[in-house]
Amino acid sequence: MKKFNIGILGATGAVGQEMMKILAERDFPVNELRLLASKNSAGKRIGDYTVCEACAENFKGLDIILGAAENDIAERFIDDIKASGAVFIDNSSAFRLDPDVPLIVPEINPEDVKKHKGVISNPNCTTVISCTAVNALNSVSPIESMVVSSYQAVSGAGANGPKELFNEVDALAKGEEYAPRVFQHQIAYNVIPQIGGEQFMGYTSEEMKLQNEGRRIMHLPELKVSCTCVRVPVVRSHSVSICLKTREKISVEKARELISAAAGCKLVDDLDNQLYPMPLATSNQDLVFVGRIREDLTDERGLNIWCCGDQVRKGAATNAVQIAELVIKEL
Repeated sequence: MKKFNIGILGATGAVGQEMMKILAERDFPVNELRLLASKNSAGKRIGDYTVCEACAENFKGLDIILGAAENDIAERFIDDIKASGAVFIDNSSAFRLDPDVPLIVPEINPEDVKKHKGVISNPNCTTVISCTAVNALNSVSPIESMVVSSYQAVSGAGANGPKELFNEVDALAKGEEYAPRVFQHQIAYNVIPQIGGEQFMGYTSEEMKLQNEGRRIMHLPELKVSCTCVRVPVVRSHSVSICLKTREKISVEKARELISAAAGCKLVDDLDNQLYPMPLATSNQDLVFVGRIREDLTDERGLNIWCCGDQVRKGAATNAVQIAELVIKEL
């Protein structure tokens, strides 16, 4: 089997570390794995690997570079990566809405990989989870609109998110004060109904991603999404409540049938026995759990669903590695 030289840009972060794990788990055909990070991190050891400085010279000879860094890093190095000849699979939001850059969820639009010109974008984590959950319905009857509320784990803010939650819980138990550093307000025993900055008519940048990215992934240019994103005191795995409207009515029974057979999904929907998707059940694995499927009482063509997925894995690292698996079929 042919093997490939793989780089991870931002290898010292949580998603970069998860990418290393996923490559090994999925037995990706790696010849060389090159960890790339800032000059300050160069020389550090991660397992059997030494971190290299991210620079034009160190991109040379790589076939694929998995991006696990912020927008400014991706934008800074994009020209150097293209010049190296590597395919850049980027997890930042820098290129997601660029019409020349495919935006891919492999279970939904794998054919779009063939359109890449050296760069492929990994969608927002909540977008990945939500679109994976509803795509089987969309394939039968196009989705016209969705009203969505996401309940996003603190690890979605990076490795310091869980630390802040734990520190606050500990401080409160001791009767001590703890000044928030990662989040705008105390997250322990609280929810914060803002993720991202204001972008459009009072909707935050995070809330607009599901509409803007979902249109591209599911090939629904007229899709309308009204979204509220909430940070909750959960360590890992995002939960999403979706009320969707399809062009033609889909029964609850048909929806369960479609989702149970959908790639990347697991149907968990038994209210009588208290079985439904929850963050604890979905963490550290790659399926999106879907349940609480029921008719929308306000619209005869509407359905309500509840889904949960690990935003570090399927929402980021695993999805990127799955894209890489599609890419190597073309190399």
